[in-house]
Amino acid sequence: MKRISFFTLGCKTNQFESAAMAEAARKEGLLIVPAHEPADIVVINTCTVTARTDAESRRLVRRARRENPGARIVVAGCYSQLTPETFRDFPGVSLIIGNSEKRELMELLRTSESGQQVKVSDISREETAEPLIIESFAEHTRAFMQVQNGCDCRCSYCIVPHVRGKSRSVTPESALAGIRAFSSHGFREVVLTGIHLGAFGLDLKPPTSLFDLVSQAERERIVPRLRLGSVEPTEIPDELIRLLAAAETLCPHLHIPLQSGDDGVLAAMNRPYSTAFFRGVVEKLATAVPGIFIGTDIIAGFPGETDEAFQRGFRFLESLPLAAFHVFPFSPRQGTPAAAMPGKVPVGVIKQRAEALRRLSEEKKRKFFEGFLGAELDVLIQEEGKNGALKGLSRNYIPVTLQSMEGAELNTEVRVKITGVERDFVRGRLA
Repeated sequence: MKRISFFTLGCKTNQFESAAMAEAARKEGLLIVPAHEPADIVVINTCTVTARTDAESRRLVRRARRENPGARIVVAGCYSQLTPETFRDFPGVSLIIGNSEKRELMELLRTSESGQQVKVSDISREETAEPLIIESFAEHTRAFMQVQNGCDCRCSYCIVPHVRGKSRSVTPESALAGIRAFSSHGFREVVLTGIHLGAFGLDLKPPTSLFDLVSQAERERIVPRLRLGSVEPTEIPDELIRLLAAAETLCPHLHIPLQSGDDGVLAAMNRPYSTAFFRGVVEKLATAVPGIFIGTDIIAGFPGETDEAFQRGFRFLESLPLAAFHVFPFSPRQGTPAAAMPGKVPVGVIKQRAEALRRLSEEKKRKFFEGFLGAELDVLIQEEGKNGALKGLSRNYIPVTLQSMEGAELNTEVRVKITGVERDFVRGRLA
């Protein structure tokens, strides 16, 4: 039996697509092995959102060659979609594919036994999203379900529309069938993902919406826990907030990209909202859904971000009821308007600003965690950690380590009383 391993960089959409490729390989009789174990085929599912992820993708390809000198290496995903020629001269790379070709992985492996094959189609021509219904997921407790792909926005810093194509959705029937399939295979939580998740359904005929989809899933109680991936601030209507407040299965957790807390920088980024609008959405959520985890994304050092603009943005973040945020140092992507913008911020300054933002995020996360000391949370037990402790995730996205294992089993949801706070998780005991 041939052995195949997968390395996945980037977003939850990539994670879902890697799981779909792994399932296709399993159905062909291949043995899926963990990353860095000896394998006959190694698939690197790349990301190109920043220069750092580009470098990590190249490093993983070289590492795969060192660790498996006789293996066939497949480079897939956004980096190979954007610049497939990057990997032509990498030793051991036998197949280079784009994002659409992930569906054809096994067929392409059969037809490229010798030499190197490159198959990267023009993703801008893709008109529909083919549903990827999979029956298994590596984590065995939570599954990611891709319901949308591509993006029609044109944020000035973003390369994603070039590598993912236009926004396109699976049908609501296919999305609900996917959630049901995961639930029937024992998954307790399904995370809906997409490149531009809030645009779900707008391209369909007749059009529908993300709210319509999650409302139906909530009404049917398809899965015990349903979670949304990243949703733009302009795509969180009041009806979705009301649903979050009253839902039994939809988890109180949203990731809402901000990117900058300064209106001038937001305009240069071509983001379609103001800081005042963003504040209104976040504060409305925090009021309507007590305990909700709200995360965001911030770019540090965007061209034209002066010291004053950075300080305004920093104070804005301080004032918001956010639980944490991801910080990305600005990385110019060739082919985007931001790459040619004047007012470039020195690399050293970008690094300092990013570090200050990360410290603020850590402070906010700790304060958010401390707000639950003595409280009880419903926790999905996911894995056994060191010294037999159990690890899980609360409905509002707090990682929890159980000090007592009595009565708790993997892939069950238990009530936990929070007794302590660490940097990246909280401690608790069975209530």
